[in-house]
Amino acid sequence: MNVLYAIQGTGNGHLCRAMDMVPCLRKHANVDILVSGTQADINLPFDVKYRLNGLSFIFGKHGGVDLWKTFIHSKFRLFIKEVNACPVQDYDLVINDFEPVSSWACNLKEKFCIGLSHQAAAVHHSAPKTEEVDRLGKFILKHYAPHDEAYGFHFKPYADNIFTPIIRQQVREQERSNNGHYTVYLPSYDDEALLGYLSRFPDVEWEVFSKHNKRKFREKNIFFQPIDNTLFIESMAKSEGVLCGAGFETPAEALFLKKKLLVIPMKNQYEQHLNAAALRDIGVPVIRNTKPENDVYIRDWLQSDKIVNVNYDDEADTIVQSILERHANNIYS
Repeated sequence: MNVLYAIQGTGNGHLCRAMDMVPCLRKHANVDILVSGTQADINLPFDVKYRLNGLSFIFGKHGGVDLWKTFIHSKFRLFIKEVNACPVQDYDLVINDFEPVSSWACNLKEKFCIGLSHQAAAVHHSAPKTEEVDRLGKFILKHYAPHDEAYGFHFKPYADNIFTPIIRQQVREQERSNNGHYTVYLPSYDDEALLGYLSRFPDVEWEVFSKHNKRKFREKNIFFQPIDNTLFIESMAKSEGVLCGAGFETPAEALFLKKKLLVIPMKNQYEQHLNAAALRDIGVPVIRNTKPENDVYIRDWLQSDKIVNVNYDDEADTIVQSILERHANNIYS
């Protein structure tokens, strides 16, 4: 069986999941990898056959997605060219982790496409929803990477086709300790914004992993360093707690590592607000932004010892097997 596994390259979460999914897929099939997007900091330890521009969301510097930069950097003519050229017809199955080029190529060429992503779970009718309705955000989540059948990952298995998170082996194998610091990953805030924010808590040792610089430096009680996958995992595993955006993989890994967790969802990012609703549903504190009126909630979290207990078993191979067996009848369709 020849499988095309297509991965969204905006952000790091999809690529982190691929580190475990690809070896499992390759136990059962010949697998080629396609990655599109321009905002990731993670390098896959596998050969990537197709590297495409795709459609990327651009992070801002003050807590959200920069919609204007996202629009002006979107090369729609190139995207259409990539869709037309994507050879989905050469594969028995296409498995898509919220990747738009192969997804729309399947749609155009009437090729069966399996969606296997967190986004598929986030929009599921059984998953927690926000009180505010973001019609544009909902539209993007549903139509950015269309598929014929969906399977998803979420913080809880809200339905039969929703699984708990895939925690990569590098995280599962980490030794946990508590060195007293807090690990920070808020890529939609620049260093200046984070310095002003975190310095309001001078008694806390913060380790910030920054998307906005390439050097290490310290300002008072705040240590900034560029994103490094290995160092980031080690920092989380040795931390008192984790402060991050309301993405999926980083909060899931922090929960798996039994760390205190607080999240700040990105502005203009509907998926993160859905994630925040799901995290709040299981007891994780959420704040809307870094404005001073929310400092009281940060201080409560810093003083708390509450950890949300989760059970994220290693089910990647079982999930892959069941999906491949279920869709064997779609081969050559």
